[in-house]
Amino acid sequence: MSGPPQQPSFDGAPDAAPSRVDIEVAERLREERDEVRARLASMTRDLEALFAASADSNADDEHDPEGQTIAYERSQLSALIRVAQEHLAGIEAATARLHQGSYGICEVCHQPIAPARLEARPTARTCVRHTAPARR
Repeated sequence: MSGPPQQPSFDGAPDAAPSRVDIEVAERLREERDEVRARLASMTRDLEALFAASADSNADDEHDPEGQTIAYERSQLSALIRVAQEHLAGIEAATARLHQGSYGICEVCHQPIAPARLEARPTARTCVRHTAPARR
């Protein structure tokens, strides 16, 4: 008689439970994802409010003393939203790699990524050696 089915580990092995490290990483990614989603929702509401406020006004941004400030705020919020969306995509990709068993492995050289790098940047896809120069 067999017992209850085993939970698959994050690396896909059907008989092994996820390691403590995998569970900690999954929890950290989940917390970070929830935080980014909340920030995105807040910034999106703020941006919608800015658009609504400027839609009610007849002033054009170029000639209204407040217009340039509003345009700048919209631009800044839009940029912050894009960055948050990219970060969220990185978190989701890291979570998928964790479940596939490829988390912590450099996508270029296929060697382990240093734990300190993953601690600092849990969404890292490459080791420091293969990081783009602009991101170092």
